[in-house]
Amino acid sequence: MSVFTDETRERAREIIARYPADRSRSALLPLLHLVQAEEGYVSPAGVAFCAEVLGLNKAQVGAVATFYTMYKRRPTGDYLVSVCTNTMCNVLGGQEVYDTLAEHLGVGHDETTADGKITLEHAECLAACDYGPVMTVNYDFFDGVDPQTARGVVDELRAGGRPMPTRGARLCTLKEMAVQLAGFADEREGAVADGGPGEPTLRGLRLAQEHGISVPGFDPNTPIRSKAEADKAAAEAKARSEAAAKPEPARAVPAASGNGAGPATGTTGNAGTGAPAPAAEAAGSTTRDVKAPDDKSPEVRAAETRQPDAATAVPDAPGTKVPVDPTPPAPRDAQEAEAAGAAANAPAGDGKPAGDEAGAQERNLKEAEAGTGGAGSAVASETGVQK
Repeated sequence: MSVFTDETRERAREIIARYPADRSRSALLPLLHLVQAEEGYVSPAGVAFCAEVLGLNKAQVGAVATFYTMYKRRPTGDYLVSVCTNTMCNVLGGQEVYDTLAEHLGVGHDETTADGKITLEHAECLAACDYGPVMTVNYDFFDGVDPQTARGVVDELRAGGRPMPTRGARLCTLKEMAVQLAGFADEREGAVADGGPGEPTLRGLRLAQEHGISVPGFDPNTPIRSKAEADKAAAEAKARSEAAAKPEPARAVPAASGNGAGPATGTTGNAGTGAPAPAAEAAGSTTRDVKAPDDKSPEVRAAETRQPDAATAVPDAPGTKVPVDPTPPAPRDAQEAEAAGAAANAPAGDGKPAGDEAGAQERNLKEAEAGTGGAGSAVASETGVQK
């Protein structure tokens, strides 16, 4: 069983601290990336580690780790080479690229080369149809590849080089990428300064500029605020919202004179009637209502119902009403009701369809038998004609 480093444990605590105390389970996805960053895959020890720090059982962690294909359940190479073989890329030659790499590397799907450098996999879709056929190395794109260029990329990787992706930052190992997926920055000098946009993306931008297409109200010169500035703006907006939600003190209104209206009511409007004016009219404000602090979304309430915590109301808490099912009927009552229903709906006999009157059927048969005989009887018999 692996013992994770102190750095990994410190990062795990930092990840968990990003989420509310009663929602720490949400940290499971980045934690799985974190343990994969140390071991190169999600091992049984990694599953146990995540379960330990989150207070879950290993079955719960394993269910998530086996659901997402980005979590590898066995040792993976330094570079995960994924080739798209879905419809668009396949039409453009993606399958040929994959077959060429499989033969050249001597491995199949989800297999790793003997030197531990490369793990090959075919991908259903890499979300880059306009750049097909595409392949990724540790999720960084190599666009418009063919069998020859794909072989050149993997050969350079096996030789210790790091070819530059078509789009995106500088190439890194799978463990280094897992650190970023866990939510930590790439600390390599100038790593995120490399790369550039693809031509189809630039073509779309040029078309938007030519036709004047943009997001309503968008100002390209708007500066991007720092986190401190954004936090300050959010705090000011919250303060303004709280101030607007506070009711204004009642203003005294002089009593009407000469009309017998009585004492002042302390409101404006409807003078002399004692009826308060609407809040918007009284305060002269159109600020929208602010939800109460304890207001909860339906999703939160549903989650608390499935997995209650210390803050969830219990059935015997004051003011809590729990729906109670009515008393079930006694077995004898049910039997009596069933018997009464059967008596009111007698089964049909073999001689007549249900609902038909027996007297009418007998009368029709007698009239048919009392026919003129001979040909008339035959006709009546064959055609079913009745008087």
